[in-house]
Amino acid sequence: MERSLRIGVVGAGLGGTTAAGLLQRAGFNVVLYDQMPAFSRLGAGIQLGPNVMKIMRRLGIEESMAAVANEPQYWCSRNATDGAYLSRIPLNADRARYQAPYITIHRGEAHQIMLGAVDTANVQFGKCLADLHAHDKGVRLSFMDGTSDEVDILIGADGLNSCVRAKLLGPEDPLFTGWIGHRGMIKASKLAGLDVGECVKWWSSDRHMMTYFLDRKKEEFYFVTGEPAESWPLGVSWVPSTHAEMHKSFAGYDPLVRAYIDAAENITKWPLYTRKPLPVWHRGHVVLLGDACHPMKPHMAQGAAMAIEDAAMLVRCMTEIETNDPNTCFEAYRHHRMGRASRVQEVSNANTWLRTNEDPSWVYGYDVYGVDLHA
Repeated sequence: MERSLRIGVVGAGLGGTTAAGLLQRAGFNVVLYDQMPAFSRLGAGIQLGPNVMKIMRRLGIEESMAAVANEPQYWCSRNATDGAYLSRIPLNADRARYQAPYITIHRGEAHQIMLGAVDTANVQFGKCLADLHAHDKGVRLSFMDGTSDEVDILIGADGLNSCVRAKLLGPEDPLFTGWIGHRGMIKASKLAGLDVGECVKWWSSDRHMMTYFLDRKKEEFYFVTGEPAESWPLGVSWVPSTHAEMHKSFAGYDPLVRAYIDAAENITKWPLYTRKPLPVWHRGHVVLLGDACHPMKPHMAQGAAMAIEDAAMLVRCMTEIETNDPNTCFEAYRHHRMGRASRVQEVSNANTWLRTNEDPSWVYGYDVYGVDLHA
């Protein structure tokens, strides 16, 4: 595709930022819009596997990201009640196999480093999309602040509640999965004397707790849970929770898990949503990626990874396929991403990933740059 094209990316999350950074490096005229008034260190913990870090390498930020993150040697699964090990799977202990690190990091820290790979002149904050009009030669965007813009191609990377998707396919409420998650941050100093693992998931029959460090110095610790819930009020993104509520939910769990709950500072509770599979990922000059087209439960820690892989594959198709027809590129992108994203979505929703010893190489060993675009 012609590098003179002006490409708009709506949503400066991890997938959208990756797309903008890679497009910029490919020579496209790109603008990244986000509704937030400015960058802020939002979110909590995130795990980024070798499949993602190879893309960070293309952005030139692999080393700077790994320098501040924790690099766990193993993923461990443990029984909730007695702490018995269910699996112990090499991560960085098998780094030579994957040719890239596995990191755990604060999402805001990772996001800030990724935004640093995009020219600030190409980023516009305070741009909440109100409407779009797609026509034969491009897309006209209207924002809530009264401004407008015109782009040749629009990438919708604006997440679960994507405005771009709603304008493309019509509005539809997300589906509550029947699961919620608690999140908690802990100063590692509060865990002194405890046998704290670097990257451990605690399992019982119907719920779990995932725990890991967020930084190289191991000063910040994080947990996130998955628990069944009958309902959640539509439109409420999260609510505060309490130590007492968590202790009730995780009664009978290992004393170490209960110590994590006691040590947590602010505990919050979040709903887990999904959507029906989309009939299309693109139409005309508009294309979707990440949670805008395939949201999933976070039980494989691969939701952000799929958005980042989407971005890399989309940019590959736009730069390596010899055509000036956007839909040819977009259909190749969908073809090469739908199967993998659907498989990850299925396994993640089932919540079985790495509970017992298995080979995770089909996920972590994947290299988006090794995919044959003509296959």
